[in-house]
Amino acid sequence: MISSAYDTAVVILSYNGKKWHELFLPLIVAEAEGQYDVVLVDNASTDDTLDYIQQNFPTVKTLQIAVNRGFANGYYEALLLVQAKYYVLLSADFEVTHHWFQPLLHAMQRYEGLAACQPKIRYWREREYFEYAGAAGGFMDHLGYLFCRGRVFDALEKDHHQYDDDIETFWASGGCLMVRADLYHHVGGLDRDLYAHMEEVDLCWRLKNAGYKIGYIGGSTVYHVGGSVISYGSPQKLYYNFRNSLILLLKNEKSAKLLWLFPLRLLLDGVAGVQMLASGKFKEMLIIVKAHFHFYGSFGKWWKRRKTAQKLITLRNESGIYPKSIVWQYFALRKKSFDKLGYTPRRLS
Repeated sequence: MISSAYDTAVVILSYNGKKWHELFLPLIVAEAEGQYDVVLVDNASTDDTLDYIQQNFPTVKTLQIAVNRGFANGYYEALLLVQAKYYVLLSADFEVTHHWFQPLLHAMQRYEGLAACQPKIRYWREREYFEYAGAAGGFMDHLGYLFCRGRVFDALEKDHHQYDDDIETFWASGGCLMVRADLYHHVGGLDRDLYAHMEEVDLCWRLKNAGYKIGYIGGSTVYHVGGSVISYGSPQKLYYNFRNSLILLLKNEKSAKLLWLFPLRLLLDGVAGVQMLASGKFKEMLIIVKAHFHFYGSFGKWWKRRKTAQKLITLRNESGIYPKSIVWQYFALRKKSFDKLGYTPRRLS
């Protein structure tokens, strides 16, 4: 068991991440002084990551997981062993900036009912742009499709300081997520069986269903390399995108809405598969089929998870749900930036 000397433990999950720690850990550790503990969790690496950390960063506390069962499972196991008031889940391929931490901490202390939040996430390789996995806060449309302020599908916006505010979102990026430890454990933590995609959305949805707020804090900035766990556009990413989106709906959506939404999403997934087949993307079409069959094959397990999640519901907080179809807005109406959507997020208060 690791007990943080401060209110916050910054927990970094690493799998063969030595090259990222050489680049990014020095500033993370330098910024930690007097503010937070750094805990590095080695997720059964096959390189010398753990030895490197112990030899070069003696203030960093370490945990080791014997078998790598994915990103979500790594954090699930590790956070059972870390005691703190707040966790920051920070992926190994994130570069922090000077004074990145204080705005997040102040937000958690200032805003009533704020369970979790994220900073502004910009792209490490093209630093003026927002980054795919989180950007300026995560949203969901009324059909369950996810997008970000600053990134709608594959369209990334430049950061012109248009999103420097503090707002309420529907979900916050798991790449750099500050969350109250007691609430994290109260709702059951990350679902270890989601493996490595949408696990933070599932966590945030459960927190929202329990009546809490999820936020974006524009005064903090970090940079993300991206694609180091699952490459963007890869078959693995496509598989988890389709499978896990169905799981999230089944676990967390209202029963009355699920009756019509779930069949509609199955139909839309079928349309997507036919479009891929018509475009000659036979492998991608088979991945969608595989995702659905794996979901159906484990339906009993996910239904039990729904029963557990539904017991935690108090007053659903639906702020951050876009009332229109983001697919229609983007592909049919060609609205490719957040400001074109006609939606104003609620400010944190």
